[in-house]
Amino acid sequence: MSLRSLRTLPLAAAAILLSQPALAHEQADVGGGLAAGLLHPLTGADHLIAMVAVGIWGAQLGAPAIWVLPITFPLVMAFGGVLGILHVPLPMPEVVIALSALVLGGAVALRLKLPFAAAAAIVAVFAIFHGHAHGAELPGSANPLAYGIGFVVATGLLHLCGIVIGTLTRWPAGERIVQGLGAIIALLGGYFLLHSLGASA
Repeated sequence: MSLRSLRTLPLAAAAILLSQPALAHEQADVGGGLAAGLLHPLTGADHLIAMVAVGIWGAQLGAPAIWVLPITFPLVMAFGGVLGILHVPLPMPEVVIALSALVLGGAVALRLKLPFAAAAAIVAVFAIFHGHAHGAELPGSANPLAYGIGFVVATGLLHLCGIVIGTLTRWPAGERIVQGLGAIIALLGGYFLLHSLGASA
């Protein structure tokens, strides 16, 4: 290594060290918020199964529910997220989230046919509580907008997975598989509900 290179080495090292905090802060603020938002619905089994169930149930109900329910949920959930970020209290949020998995899984298992408005109302009520939970758990260093975009996108993808699963109902054997999956979701929801009730007692 030349003498000139040795002289510039401390300057290069100092430049690298000084640039790291700015980069880390940027990632924690926006990039970290987006990543945290994307991962949050995927790391909670109660959220995950309920959101997949929304997509499956919409597919079972057919048009327009197959698209409107998975659009209604994230939009209303974003409103619930704002309530959670602002720490506006909701009654027993964990209980209602567990109940949502039980009810939506049961709707899939029973192939429950409700009027479109009633199905949308059920989905919207549960969406507020799911969004509230996401918002209340906003990481301290995360950008709220980026975090919100993250969990809304992740929720939409989970709904899409549910819609794809729901298309199996076009075949008799697929219908039984889908209803069986709904029963499993309902059983898991019941388990989470008992756990939530026990924790709140």
